Amino acid sequence: MKKFALIGAAGYIAPRHLKAIKETGNTLTVAMDVNDSVGIMDSHFPEAEFFTEFEEFEAYVEDQKLKGEKLDYVAICSPNYLHAPHMKYALKNGIEVICEKPLVLNSEDLNMLSEYEKQYGAKVNSILQLRLHPSIIALRDKVQAAPADKVFDVDLTYLTSRGKWYLKSWKGVDNKSGGVATNIGVHFYDMLHFIFGKIVKNEVHFRDAKTASGYLEYERARVRWFLSIDANNLPENAVQGEKLTYRSITIENEELEFSGGFTDLHTQSYQRVLEGKGYGIEENRAAIETVEVIRISPIVENPVNPHPLLVKVKVK
Repeated sequence: MKKFALIGAAGYIAPRHLKAIKETGNTLTVAMDVNDSVGIMDSHFPEAEFFTEFEEFEAYVEDQKLKGEKLDYVAICSPNYLHAPHMKYALKNGIEVICEKPLVLNSEDLNMLSEYEKQYGAKVNSILQLRLHPSIIALRDKVQAAPADKVFDVDLTYLTSRGKWYLKSWKGVDNKSGGVATNIGVHFYDMLHFIFGKIVKNEVHFRDAKTASGYLEYERARVRWFLSIDANNLPENAVQGEKLTYRSITIENEELEFSGGFTDLHTQSYQRVLEGKGYGIEENRAAIETVEVIRISPIVENPVNPHPLLVKVKVK
């Protein structure tokens, strides 16, 4: 039974980590969050220690180490901009890391984390759960079985409507979340790289606080993409169905069905880590570099390959 800490216990994604720690037969020793709305812990690890200040958490972890009760893993679900310092803290203490996406906000942090791994002998593992989804694996197999010169036409559309709170939280601050493409899209860019290979072109056609759109070319795909938290951008079929979230990936005009199958992907991710098969720093590099470019690229005003929903934001 491995001993875990959890940083960011009050966050949206934390319950999946609590569930994964429990379902893999391990225990949560201590958790930390600046917010104290962490009643979810009672359903999983009611005996775990909890702190709202990092300094207290830090002291507890180090005291336990002196008592011979060193942690095995730190799970990190804190805001995006805190991932790197929280991982560095764990690595400096020789504790393995399991970190939510995006692993970091820029590639320089990836390089520094690699140095920390070498210096302290602990490893970074990340949650790239779409790589474990059966539909994604099947599509990757299909692409790899296709003729080597076949390049697929792909449309990626993801809208997840958010209220006014979003832009007032850390998620609405670019240097804390990385912007909307990073915060809600980084796992899709990892998925595209996983399926279609190296990225060869990255254009941005629109970017504001709520929406981003552009065009990517990979070795095996041409991808028009559109990501938004603005309900006004929902396509008509979603509005008519009174849906606040719309997710669609089409390959050669054929819809990829992956609406289900997500319930245990965090547990599967944890199991892989425990078996020594976790996705590390370099597996994250392509997606982090992709969103890094999207964040700073000049806007292409009259793109040749616009996403069909781009017109919604262009006419505003």
